[in-house]
Amino acid sequence: MHAITLDGFGGPEKMRWTEVPDLHPGRGEVRIRTTAVGVNRADLLQRQGFYPPPAGASEILGLECSGVIDEIGEGVEDWQIGDQAVALLSGGGYAEQVVVPAGQAIRPPTGIDLISAAGLIEVAATVLSNLDRVHLNSGEWFLVHGGAGGIGTFAIQYARALGAHVATTASAAKLAHCRKLGAEIVIDYSDDWLTQLMMATSDRGVDVILDIIGAKYLADNLSALRDDGRLVIIGMQKGTKAELNIAKLLNKRGTITATSLRGRPAAQKAAICQQVAERVWPMVASGQIGLAPETRVPLPDAEEAHRLLASGDIIGKVILTA
Repeated sequence: MHAITLDGFGGPEKMRWTEVPDLHPGRGEVRIRTTAVGVNRADLLQRQGFYPPPAGASEILGLECSGVIDEIGEGVEDWQIGDQAVALLSGGGYAEQVVVPAGQAIRPPTGIDLISAAGLIEVAATVLSNLDRVHLNSGEWFLVHGGAGGIGTFAIQYARALGAHVATTASAAKLAHCRKLGAEIVIDYSDDWLTQLMMATSDRGVDVILDIIGAKYLADNLSALRDDGRLVIIGMQKGTKAELNIAKLLNKRGTITATSLRGRPAAQKAAICQQVAERVWPMVASGQIGLAPETRVPLPDAEEAHRLLASGDIIGKVILTA
């Protein structure tokens, strides 16, 4: 088979379309002949040497894919050769074949083609698991940073489906997109987003924040929380170290948590995937949650896909097509 490999860490030019050994599933695993692969910012970090795969995972980039099952390992009963699947991966997606634990593969949403489905599983699993973790409730105010990206586009719609009110930050050119998705407060992050948010909420702030930025936003995120507010950090695009005002956190009875989906045990990831299939896929199939805008790039041209995502110019999801 062929796959994207790295000629050392660095820029997109380090990526190579090369021939590598075929894969075969072990016990409890399935092999997927890849149709498409979702591109995530974690892939860019791994390419640069900042986000190594968990022990035992493939060093090939790619955390989600879609395709057709073409080989089944011993002990797998719920899949047959020829079944369509989307899969949540610890790595290995940028390849013509992917081997994954059977529990991390689920059928695509009804009515969604395999290419579009490739860009859904990672964002759905990330948002669902994290909003479950911080118990976002109907009627609460929710803030997601980066509302026009893959995570943000999904999170806005999913939070609205849960009955929450939504605020988001994005670049000025993308605010209209966020508003169409259902965000009630849309803020240009290049301005003083905290001041704008507090004005829009009559100085009350929000109950829950989903943050992809990391260290740079920690202090402002804490200021934006209401009493008993919850901040969940899932990214570190703008740094890994920041100072925390513990007194402010105590006074607000606030909660700060941080999670990574990639390194979770297989059993946890399988449970999350099952929740996605049961709770999220019906929302997608019915149109309650719409697909993010897509930019499709051939898999051998993954270098271009990384440049597009890093530019910040696109809205929605970048998908590699096999």
